Amino acid sequence: MDPVTLIVAALVAGAAAGLKDSASSAVKDAYNGLKGLARRRLAGRPGGELVLARHEQDPQVWYKPLVQELTEAGADVDPALVTAAQALMQLLDAAGSAAGRYQVTASDHATAAGRDVNITASAGGTAAGVIHGNVTPPNPTQPGPAKP
Repeated sequence: MDPVTLIVAALVAGAAAGLKDSASSAVKDAYNGLKGLARRRLAGRPGGELVLARHEQDPQVWYKPLVQELTEAGADVDPALVTAAQALMQLLDAAGSAAGRYQVTASDHATAAGRDVNITASAGGTAAGVIHGNVTPPNPTQPGPAKP
């Protein structure tokens, strides 16, 4: 699932669950946190916050405008938004989360990951990676000559 689709799906599911009296405080808190992150991402964009508010009232009508606003605002590369969406979906659909339904994928030679990533090269290719964020490998490769 691409990041923006996940974020919008979580906003829809969270809004629907939040309207029920039976929704736990954890679900309500996770939904409000996600909505707050989305609002901050859309802040300063003409109509961005309006689209978010209208989407909450009528998700079917405002789905495409919200996807467009979030995409243009760079939500697809906002790890906090993606993580918040995944956390909310974990609360709402633990089985789907465990099955990997809410894993984020990326395109254009990019990888979005919340866990392990293996970068390999074959047939004389070159493997490279750029890491954004706080990462500490458990067993880093020591410098030296390549092993056959």
